[in-house]
Amino acid sequence: MIERLAHRGRRATWVVPAACGLLSVALLAASSAVAASEPGVRGVPGTDDVAWWWALAVLLAQAAVLALLRTRPRAALLAVATGVPALAVLGDAIGVGLVAVVVATATAVVARPPRALAASLVGAAALVAVGVAATELRLGGGGWLALGAGLLQGAGGVGLPALLASVVAARRDAVAALAESVEAQERARDALVQVAVERERTAMARELHDIAAHHLSGIAVMTAAIGRQIDVDPAGAQLAVAQVREQSTAMLRDLRNLVVLLREADEHEDDRATVRVETLAGVAELVARARAAGQDVTLETSGPVAELAASGAVGPLAQLAAYRVVQEALANAARHAPGARCAVTVDARDGSRVDVVVRNGVPARGAAPTRSAAPGYGLVGMRERAELTGATLGYGPTEDGGWRVALAVPVARPSDPSARETR
Repeated sequence: MIERLAHRGRRATWVVPAACGLLSVALLAASSAVAASEPGVRGVPGTDDVAWWWALAVLLAQAAVLALLRTRPRAALLAVATGVPALAVLGDAIGVGLVAVVVATATAVVARPPRALAASLVGAAALVAVGVAATELRLGGGGWLALGAGLLQGAGGVGLPALLASVVAARRDAVAALAESVEAQERARDALVQVAVERERTAMARELHDIAAHHLSGIAVMTAAIGRQIDVDPAGAQLAVAQVREQSTAMLRDLRNLVVLLREADEHEDDRATVRVETLAGVAELVARARAAGQDVTLETSGPVAELAASGAVGPLAQLAAYRVVQEALANAARHAPGARCAVTVDARDGSRVDVVVRNGVPARGAAPTRSAAPGYGLVGMRERAELTGATLGYGPTEDGGWRVALAVPVARPSDPSARETR
């Protein structure tokens, strides 16, 4: 495949020089034919004249120079322009030699900046002017007429193609710069998203530390009680052992899910002095705080939400994820839809999941959303928490122009204590 593409690239480099040579030869043949039928055409030799074959050799040499010096555009331009004075034998048909000059000029300007080619462009224009002026003098024209014709042909044959090619090169560079800018912006946006993800994972790792400290403290208290119950209340001790195993299993599962998360190296002991575990039961307090801050928020609960939160059927990490999603959704509503009515719904009627929905309407009339120079990554954090806990997250605009965030948290099926004991 690579060899085939390389072969096509080598073949393409010969297309333009070959087409230029064919066009120049065709124009030379057409000029001879016209000169044979039109007496007004001056100094054009026929095919039976040695001058015609000399011109043919010069035109073919110009095409060969374009092909052989394609990697050296300045040398190719000067070499091709040198052929124009050599074509003075063509009389009025000397313009056929400008085909290669136009191609060489455009190729050089596209490949190099015009400022770096200034000397080569001036030299090529001078060679063209000399060739045209010599032809005019050979045909009997006056000195000023020959000078004017030479300058005009030099400016037209070199200056105009250089101008057009510089416009093409500038447009190409602008498109390339725009593409690089877009690519750089995409890389920067991806880097910011990655930073937000890592920051969120670090926060979740710290929160898991608090959860582990809380539950392990409870396990320690329960095991101390088991030591006193084992002789006087064997049934109660057996139940306490089952509860310890249940909490330990849940904690190990959450630790296994978060084992790859990073922790900040500058964490201090003071950060762990107070342990607070946010649960589904804390959503009511969260809504109350938002209402006290001026938001129009309502809360509706359905089903045994408190029972599921207390029983451990919804793991501590999943409850924390639900709490954080409600917190972030209310913060986003206050930021992007100030004054809008918000409704928080926690529905536990389905025994297999708890549905947490936060819906806000359109901003109040006259209220302007808070603008920030940096993009937010709240949805990124929500998605990370949902994936980590096996929950399902959905969000998007509503039909009335508001916004809706929905989280479905799975509920663990109750296990049989006897089965745990015999396993």
